[in-house]
Amino acid sequence: MGVTSIARSPSSKRVNKKVFNRLLASPTGLVGLCIVFFAVTIAILAPVISPYDPALTNPVDRLVPPFWSEGGSTKYILGTDNLGRDILSRLIYGSRISILVGISAVVLAGAIGMFLGLIAGYYGKIWDFVIMRTVDAFLAIPNILFMLIILAVLGPSLMTLILVLGGTTWVVYARMVRSETLSIKEKEYVKSAKAIGAKNFRIIFKYIMPNVLPSFIVIATLNVATTIILEASLSFLGLGIQSPEVSWGLMLSDGRDYVATSWWVATFPGLAITITVLGVIFLGDWLRDVLDPKLKG
Repeated sequence: MGVTSIARSPSSKRVNKKVFNRLLASPTGLVGLCIVFFAVTIAILAPVISPYDPALTNPVDRLVPPFWSEGGSTKYILGTDNLGRDILSRLIYGSRISILVGISAVVLAGAIGMFLGLIAGYYGKIWDFVIMRTVDAFLAIPNILFMLIILAVLGPSLMTLILVLGGTTWVVYARMVRSETLSIKEKEYVKSAKAIGAKNFRIIFKYIMPNVLPSFIVIATLNVATTIILEASLSFLGLGIQSPEVSWGLMLSDGRDYVATSWWVATFPGLAITITVLGVIFLGDWLRDVLDPKLKG
């Protein structure tokens, strides 16, 4: 049975109810969804909820500890950094860059990987050979090293960072999509579509791609977490986001010289990265359970 007929079946309401019940029955999935929703909401509302301009410096108030520590002040709830900038405001604005880079890079990588994987798996022959040898070449080079070289040559910027992250991580999607396409194209409904004269691109995008999407969505969700960590790593090394922009990785870089004396400068962005990444991982695990055909019943 084709995907389109399944989508129109009367049982869709029961399927939606099962998905909702599985979310309620999965504590980690519910926690992950709440964390991701909270992080995205903060990123969207950053200009409204941020108490200060994240780039505003105040040398008089430099390295003020959090309000609950000795010497702290409720003026700066999470303290200030070495330039007197409010940590809370920078965390809020930093979420915008980190989440934007994470999602944008995954969308770019996913689009490239999906297209090339479908072409390689469906057409095979020379297309499969060229695309998969390109994948092998990318896998032979350590990702972080490749990114560092490109960023060093092109220069760090937000757009360059997204392009580099997206343009070097598509191979995971291409391999997975190719593998599933090879299996799906042998199904009866695909062969029937060919027999009645359906064009190749119609078969690919109407019958094959919808069946690849569940696995693709799971991998993409989990890779958002990986991309956020990669962005933080590159910014920490000085080849990611640059001031006056702010990201969690850049905040970590600013605070590394003050870990022993002013722990809060690096601790809070580190916690923000950890909690957000865990939330995305929990959500991805739940999606895997929901979209796994073996668990549907």
